[in-house]
Amino acid sequence: MFNKLGTGFWLVAIITIFIVFSNLGGIPLLDPDEPVYAETPKEMFAFNEFVSPRIFGEYWYDKPPMYYWLVAASYKILGVNEFAARFPSAALAVVCALVVYWSGRRLFNERTGMVSALVLATSIEYFYLGKAAVTDITLVLFLSLSLLSFIEKRYYTAYIFAGLATLTKGPIGLLFPGGIIFFYLLVTRNWSLLKSMKIPSGLLVYALIAAPWYIIMYKIHGSIFIDTFLGFHNITRFTSPEHPELVLWYYYIPVLVLGFFPWTTIMLQSIWASLTASNRNFSTLLFLNIWALFIFVFFTISQTKLVSYILPMYPPLAMIVGWYIDMIWSRKNIRFTSWPILLGLLTILFTAGMILGSKTMPILQLGIYITSGIFIVMALLIAYFAWMKEIGRAFWTQIIAMVSFSMVLVFMLFPLAAPNFTTKHIAQEFTKQYDGTSPVYIIKFLHPGFTFYTNVYGFELKKDDDLNQYIQESPRAYFLLRQAEYDRLTNKSIQLLTVLSVIDDKILLLKK
Repeated sequence: MFNKLGTGFWLVAIITIFIVFSNLGGIPLLDPDEPVYAETPKEMFAFNEFVSPRIFGEYWYDKPPMYYWLVAASYKILGVNEFAARFPSAALAVVCALVVYWSGRRLFNERTGMVSALVLATSIEYFYLGKAAVTDITLVLFLSLSLLSFIEKRYYTAYIFAGLATLTKGPIGLLFPGGIIFFYLLVTRNWSLLKSMKIPSGLLVYALIAAPWYIIMYKIHGSIFIDTFLGFHNITRFTSPEHPELVLWYYYIPVLVLGFFPWTTIMLQSIWASLTASNRNFSTLLFLNIWALFIFVFFTISQTKLVSYILPMYPPLAMIVGWYIDMIWSRKNIRFTSWPILLGLLTILFTAGMILGSKTMPILQLGIYITSGIFIVMALLIAYFAWMKEIGRAFWTQIIAMVSFSMVLVFMLFPLAAPNFTTKHIAQEFTKQYDGTSPVYIIKFLHPGFTFYTNVYGFELKKDDDLNQYIQESPRAYFLLRQAEYDRLTNKSIQLLTVLSVIDDKILLLKK
């Protein structure tokens, strides 16, 4: 049985597992997102309530429950810890890479499937989010399965996974597959395909999977669920910026360049070849291009922008790049100079940026120098192998370099940088000094991590709250602030406070 899976399967599985599971539980949860997705499943057990998500003891309607359920199951088996919180994302990142392998193998050939999956697994943003306790990988897996099922004409499977995507992140679980398929049919003018897509029965299958949770939530919570979940977290976020400073038309260009690195250095060539080369796979490649473009344009138009939003375009891009690398693998009559040139330019930019950035955190300098060395050696070897027309060796050089970089990231850079991005250590200090009864006020950004590590909900201080008023009017109380908030306090407020602990920019204070 295992022999039938093939060498490509095992290479993809082993390399992806090695990357995403290395030191998975060795780094604290990073603020503010990871603790949110780790804390809500904890509270499902605390309240014995697995339908309505809660945080800080209150119902909240930010996301559907799929990832919370997966983490809750992980907690049940592995206990409540960082590894268990990240396990579903890491496991599904491996599954998604294998899905790309299997689909690439069926749609193209064995080598294209293997190359595509490894391109995906070694892209910086993909393996970073694969190691994080967030919903993005889960969504990408279900969307990819839905869309790849469509192109492989397994329509009921497409509807099933669209339903699961809707249980993961809301209406986009149907909007994205529906929109991508619509534009594919529009471009190809193949409207006759609608007759074979089993639309009425397929939508019924979709509804049986996606609808029950939404119906139950509406019956329990009424219009506040619709207004908050659909109104604010979907429509308002699309039409109004949650982070106004990020509303830039070009926002996702550098995100894609860095997030898909190092494969951005061969991405444009791959896209151009896939759309211009005459080949029997043109229809499939066109669909993959429309899929990637739709995601990119949708989130470029969206007013709320986050780095992780464009992750669903990485599987189709990986398959396009995988197809192109397979195509040029054995060509001995052409030297492919654009790949090493672009890689060299990006390596210079990234290396210079990292070295300059290390001056703000000298503790990271050794890891940054090693990373720079890895990228420089990678660029030089790619240039040599491309000149010698050894595309296979160039590909494996890039894979080995990115695996090496991922190890530096999780064993050197992340552990040293983590205290700047986690509430864990200041929460441990609070636990040692807390009297068990006094109120606790926590700045919003630190609240999820503080609650996860202390099991104390506390009171959240929002951006517009008057900290000085809280401090001056409250009786004995604890305050957890960042340096930026502390610097805005008046002298009168500061005189009322005792500093209990300072860890990086986080300050634990007591008003006696």
